[in-house]
Amino acid sequence: VTIVLSTGGWVRAAKGHEIDARTLTYKTGDAFQAAARGRSTQPALFIDSSGRAYTLPAHSLPSARGAGEPLSGRLDPPDGARFAGVLIGEPTEQWLLATDAGFGFTVRLAELQSRNRAGKVVISVSAGAMVLPPVPVPGADALVAAVNSEGRLLVFPVAEVPELARGKGNKLFGIPGKKAQSREELMTAVAVLAPGQALRVHSGERQMTLSPADLSHYRGARAQRGAVLPRGWRSVERISAGDP
Repeated sequence: VTIVLSTGGWVRAAKGHEIDARTLTYKTGDAFQAAARGRSTQPALFIDSSGRAYTLPAHSLPSARGAGEPLSGRLDPPDGARFAGVLIGEPTEQWLLATDAGFGFTVRLAELQSRNRAGKVVISVSAGAMVLPPVPVPGADALVAAVNSEGRLLVFPVAEVPELARGKGNKLFGIPGKKAQSREELMTAVAVLAPGQALRVHSGERQMTLSPADLSHYRGARAQRGAVLPRGWRSVERISAGDP
């Protein structure tokens, strides 16, 4: 199944992994937020903007043939919180959790599970910061790609990211604290690439693919500032792992 989450907090499950969740029909005023691929026998986990994680059985989610149902009907998030991302997989699988203040860590799915409708706090979110959609980690030799709001890209080994059960994590991208606090500069997107994978950079309707050779220009260590993307590609909406 592919679990699809909308910006308004509606959820649905589509059969198979071939679906492009961005092309589904959404209610007026609603839009695509995040999607994750797994199996109907696995629990689906959701992260909200307050840093809480929630668990629902994937097989219990409504079909993607309709608009789905609001998660707020089955879960009790804090007032004002919105759902930021969805995760699904085996309990031992690692995912990267991060906020746009530039901090993050990896976590095993088992650590996020909760039977409580109110979920459990897993990410410490600094004042004003937003939780980014979580990203699966394909292996210990994977690379993290992070982009900031100024169009700078940093690529570094996922091995440099701490594995935690909960917390704030470590600085992934070198955003000065005052700029993060004032939201003058943010880490706008993260992706995790298997060795040999390319990186797709999305800006509006346009897409640019950076090959593994191209990515060497942006390689560095965790918490550095990376390098500036080419002119015309400095307003990045999202990044994703591509084919080699």
